[in-house]
Amino acid sequence: MPLLGCHLKRAPSHKVLCRFCAAMGKLQSKLKHSTYKYRPDGIIEERIQTKACLEYSPAHAGSVSVVAALNSDLCVSGGKDKTVVAYNWKSGDVVKRFRGHEREVTKIACIHGSSLFFSASRDRTAMMWDLRGPAQPRQQFSGHAMVVTGLAVSTDSSQLCTGSRDNTLLLWDVGTGQCMERASISRNLVTHLCWVPQEPYVLQTSEDKTIRLWDSRGLQVAHVFPAKQHIQTYCEVSEDGHKCVSCSNGFGGEGCEATLWDLRQTRNGICEYKGHFQTVASCVFLPRALASMPIIATSSHDCKVKIWNQDTGACLFTLSLDGSGPLTSLAVGDTISLLCASFSKGIHLLRVERSRGLELQEVAAF
Repeated sequence: MPLLGCHLKRAPSHKVLCRFCAAMGKLQSKLKHSTYKYRPDGIIEERIQTKACLEYSPAHAGSVSVVAALNSDLCVSGGKDKTVVAYNWKSGDVVKRFRGHEREVTKIACIHGSSLFFSASRDRTAMMWDLRGPAQPRQQFSGHAMVVTGLAVSTDSSQLCTGSRDNTLLLWDVGTGQCMERASISRNLVTHLCWVPQEPYVLQTSEDKTIRLWDSRGLQVAHVFPAKQHIQTYCEVSEDGHKCVSCSNGFGGEGCEATLWDLRQTRNGICEYKGHFQTVASCVFLPRALASMPIIATSSHDCKVKIWNQDTGACLFTLSLDGSGPLTSLAVGDTISLLCASFSKGIHLLRVERSRGLELQEVAAF
């Protein structure tokens, strides 16, 4: 992407600049960021200067807690400003703002390609929204005693599972808004929920350092994975439903890893991904078309997004989003794009480049 104004021989006058900015609307140039490309031996790093990116008007007034892709053009995000925002990340336009929560939005869940999506909040509720409908919630789900920290919707959008720091999981009928099942386990402070595609199972991470697989038919625990050494912060299931990846908290490089699990052989983890220096807050499987090998991406409170070889655990590339604060959420936008939410700098649009091997560049922020 070309730098704005990089070929000008002299600085334009203040009036010209003002007219230029007005014409460009929300577009601005942004400072470069440092990235690191890891060589095959996994030891030597090659420092790379990325191109400048575009900066749009912020989607939120304050830090962004979560972002999810609704389709190949739109994302949905939530933050401390209590709003849920549908944003066209290709044009830089806010499509709609949804208001109804009384406190910070903590989680977003959606089915790719659907106009329906769900949000959870510190106000102890979850809500259903319709992109094609009014900006008010279409359905509200109230039943937890504490902040809702887990949210997952079934593939057919008929059921919603919520989890909380009150140690409970609730299963809801989306159409009626009624709670169908309730399960509670001591010290099971839920950190994230993810529905296994095309299956009646829900994956859950917890502050008790375990990962549980729940059967939604009666909301019973179907399997508990071997406990890790640190709090598990997030989980994601592969599109085929065969594997899952979880990540953990930590500090100074202790913990701060992601772990790959096989949902069909659930005794032990397959691979670990170590290299972050603070809590890993999010992890995603990347589209298989991106590389010759399966790859995953992680984002961390250390301001870095890393791409990993899924099979070997080797770090293939690191993008450092300096000044962004903790990176809070990561989502696949399309076959070459990632969306990354941050505490200080809104949402970053990242693009995978393959012209010089596998690289990750920030191309826009909003």
